Amino acid sequence: MSRLFSPIALGGVAIPNRIAVSPMCQYSATDGTMTDWHTMHLGQFAVSGAGLIFVEATGVEAAGRISPGCTGLYSDENEAAMKRVVAFCRQHGIAKMGIQLNHAGRKASTRVSWEKGPALTPADGGWETSAPSALAFNPNYTTPQALDTDGLARVKAAFVQATQRADRAGFDAIEIHGAHGYLIHQFLSPLSNRRNDSYGGDLAGRMRFPLEVFQAMRGVWPKAKALGIRVSATDYVAGGWDLEQTIAFAKELKTLGCDFIDVSSGGLSPDQKMEVGPGYQTRFAEAVRRETGLTTMTVGLITDPHQAEHILMSGQADMVAMARAFLYDPRWPWHAAEALGEAASFPVQYQRSHPRFLTKN
Repeated sequence: MSRLFSPIALGGVAIPNRIAVSPMCQYSATDGTMTDWHTMHLGQFAVSGAGLIFVEATGVEAAGRISPGCTGLYSDENEAAMKRVVAFCRQHGIAKMGIQLNHAGRKASTRVSWEKGPALTPADGGWETSAPSALAFNPNYTTPQALDTDGLARVKAAFVQATQRADRAGFDAIEIHGAHGYLIHQFLSPLSNRRNDSYGGDLAGRMRFPLEVFQAMRGVWPKAKALGIRVSATDYVAGGWDLEQTIAFAKELKTLGCDFIDVSSGGLSPDQKMEVGPGYQTRFAEAVRRETGLTTMTVGLITDPHQAEHILMSGQADMVAMARAFLYDPRWPWHAAEALGEAASFPVQYQRSHPRFLTKN
């Protein structure tokens, strides 16, 4: 059996293979509520044979959404719509279902990705943003308000409430979005966190709020379900967040019951200097896996089945998570199985499309 198609456990959740569909923002929700687009978008991956599917970055409060078109999990309507989509995907595929819970912080209130222009203000349909410190992401973004004691408590409570909603909606796993310059990452990086209280300063101070959020979520999320996090291993900026700090953070998360870590990079600063190519982030995942022993996912321009198999066989990660590869080829696991001599999961309605049946009547 290939490593890619071998099962793996995330906490108490049995994943049938090591192929994960990464969260992909669709900017197609209404007031945070999923639409038919999401049923189609996620449903096509459910029938593909992937082992784990993550719902896109989902705001834990309305002001935590990246854009007005992003999904949220802060209302009964949001929850009910997600429950329907999760049930649909579970009915038609083998995948376990995960959700990425997020607060965008200073990178909230943007336009949807295909619209040009600066971030939205309250006057044109946006909202006030908040962050660890009153520092804008770049000149096209509004300056956020620094979170005070009440704001910190509100955001933490929003993560907890969204966790409880995710459980009721039927999700098997939660991935906290601690990467790509969003709120949790903003607390971690000294480039965006300039606080002079106990939630800023040295590494311990900058980790404090993210660890408090994780611990609070772990306290209400069933032990039999998986709770993990996506991190950016580096800001690609001198003096910013880096791999050494990422490893220290991951070790603290492990003591709190973290079941997996999804290792990405960048997104916090417009000054980042990064070189992008196939598998360019696997070195970060490998280091975190080696130093912490956490079950590790890797991402970043993984497109070829043999490339994915090599990543796993060489110990760079325990799972591969893909986004653009699935957008281009929603049946990626079927084709990967053929390339690796494995059998993928086909819905009964599509089984006759398998190559071994094409020459038969």
